[in-house]
Amino acid sequence: MAAKDFIVAIELGSSKITGIAGRKGTDGSIHILAVEREDATSCIRKGIVYNIDKTSACLTNIIQRLRKRLKSEITQVFVGVGGQSIRSIRNSSVKTLPEDTIISQEIVNELMDNNRSTQYPDLEILDAATQEFKVGTLYQVDPVGIQSDKIEGNFLNIVCRKAFFRSLNKCFEKAGISIAEMYLSPIALAQSTLTEAEMRNGCLLVDLGADTTTVAVYFKNILRHLVVIPLGGNNITKDIATLQMEENEAEELKIKYSKAFIEPSEIDTDETLPIDGGRSVPTKVFNELVEARVNEIIHNIWFGQVPPEYCDKLMGGIILTGGGSKMKEIMKAFTTITRIKKIHIASSVQQKVTSADKDTDLHDGTMNTALGLLAKGDMNCAGAVVKPTADLFDTKIPPSNPTTDIPKPQTDKTDKPGRVESPEEKHNRERRHQDEHVVPTQPSQPRKGGWLSRGYQYLVELGKNIIAEENENTVNR
Repeated sequence: MAAKDFIVAIELGSSKITGIAGRKGTDGSIHILAVEREDATSCIRKGIVYNIDKTSACLTNIIQRLRKRLKSEITQVFVGVGGQSIRSIRNSSVKTLPEDTIISQEIVNELMDNNRSTQYPDLEILDAATQEFKVGTLYQVDPVGIQSDKIEGNFLNIVCRKAFFRSLNKCFEKAGISIAEMYLSPIALAQSTLTEAEMRNGCLLVDLGADTTTVAVYFKNILRHLVVIPLGGNNITKDIATLQMEENEAEELKIKYSKAFIEPSEIDTDETLPIDGGRSVPTKVFNELVEARVNEIIHNIWFGQVPPEYCDKLMGGIILTGGGSKMKEIMKAFTTITRIKKIHIASSVQQKVTSADKDTDLHDGTMNTALGLLAKGDMNCAGAVVKPTADLFDTKIPPSNPTTDIPKPQTDKTDKPGRVESPEEKHNRERRHQDEHVVPTQPSQPRKGGWLSRGYQYLVELGKNIIAEENENTVNR
């Protein structure tokens, strides 16, 4: 039987593309209907699209297979934006006010708009997280109602390269897939895996992916830092492959034997691991390769990306997720380097999840971002029922309006955290404080060559004839 109402989300990961379809219950639970994946190593590197044609083909294949399994057309999808192109930049906006001015919401909105209008060379602002407002000498989260002659807003702008944003849109346009909304994948992941207490007390969320590692710092329920570093599990695999083996064999060895941390007393210098063709490698050499790369990744996270002012404020601890979090002793490796003992692995999201897909492992950390995007989706993506005789491999998806909207709170879409602003919304926002007076203009004439043009010319000639006849009658009188 065809599914009549569902949400579809597309995650462009660092090495694969995942398409997921599911339903949300009134209690926030998620029921997965179908999951499809495509290996994107030939077109996506570290989460960045570099081959538009191949990426479009991967997207088309995913949508076709989802349509076949759901027996329904897919009218639109929710897309997660991430990858190495994403990072955060701090910015401030200051406004001087007349003496004894009481700060209003309009003044706060103007500061936020001014921040959103900040221009960065070759970068696009995807989202902005308000940090706090400085009123006088004090910092306030909500300054409305306070009297002051000056206000300064501090913001964290999430940016990406403009070329990446354009390429991403071209891929979906070429594949004929309509985008309902774009969300920042790291924020969708955080909202689904972190508890309110963790974000309030301060925490570090680390998503250990295949080609990249995403780092997000939260404190007082506010995103304080976000960065994607170009290191991941594949770097470990490549290091193992230097022992003269294929990368697929190195990946199997990594999954089966690797440990992120080993006590010196546990090392057996005589033990060996089988490779292939009767060859073997000393376990000590293998462990040293793995541990050295893991230490490099953790050092880059802790000493290179966590702002120093938050290192002692992470009362919520460190939360690990992603495929790399499955490595044995990964928590011990983080504890050894960061000296933080409160560490746990988010193997799944906070919502209750059930699945009709038997091949989907919901508790290995690899599905968390896709589930987070699905949880943020709030519009029905189902279209017409696919007929059994229809060509399921037709890349042209006929347009069809969704039959049912997913229940959602009535909020302004531009205020959703993690939502990527569309070009039209950005244009409207930038013009919000400009003069709205419109100068009357003459009505434009119809284009030449059409039936409107011929009708227009006919009326003009008819009017000229009537006026000529009136003038002639007047002269005769």
